[in-house]
Amino acid sequence: MSRVGYHHGDLRASLLASALELVETAGPEQLSLRAVAREAGVSPNAPYNHYADKAALLAALALHGLEQVRESMVAAAAAADPGDEIFAITAAAVRHALARPGLYRLTVAHMCGDDPRIRAAEDAVRAVVAGGVAATTGGSGADALCAGVWALAQGLTLLLVDGALKPAPHQTVDDFVRATVQATLTAGAAAPVAVEGRR
Repeated sequence: MSRVGYHHGDLRASLLASALELVETAGPEQLSLRAVAREAGVSPNAPYNHYADKAALLAALALHGLEQVRESMVAAAAAADPGDEIFAITAAAVRHALARPGLYRLTVAHMCGDDPRIRAAEDAVRAVVAGGVAATTGGSGADALCAGVWALAQGLTLLLVDGALKPAPHQTVDDFVRATVQATLTAGAAAPVAVEGRR
């Protein structure tokens, strides 16, 4: 159990860090303000200074998840070779989710809801996808391709996190993602992608 000391001004950050840890170790369904307070080493009432209830805490975690994946995708796109941006942002999204599966599932559960902050954060992630598509294609067919890349990234991520898809024994996750992206974008012109289904 972590005991995160805090002083005036960083209680929110301490609570968020403790909640993130609990999401990964116990799952979102086990999360409560009391459990977060205990994990952070603060009084049971302390979380209510920042979160009205469990729903507010979960929304804050989902917002954090979207902001973090966006940052990962932006960094990956910036570091990508010209023409490789779509692969880079897709791989970044997959790696982020695999490193934090509990947070990923919680974030997905809050997407497409009515919280304006989460909707804005989701739009910001999609804007990164749009930027990657534009950089790769020069803007040709951008709207349809953005939708396709977004769906591909979300579908790949979910299936990999759940274990329904696995890279072949000789593949890294990045190799698998690259092969899948190339095959999808070229309508099967790339080499077949070897995968293992759930057994």
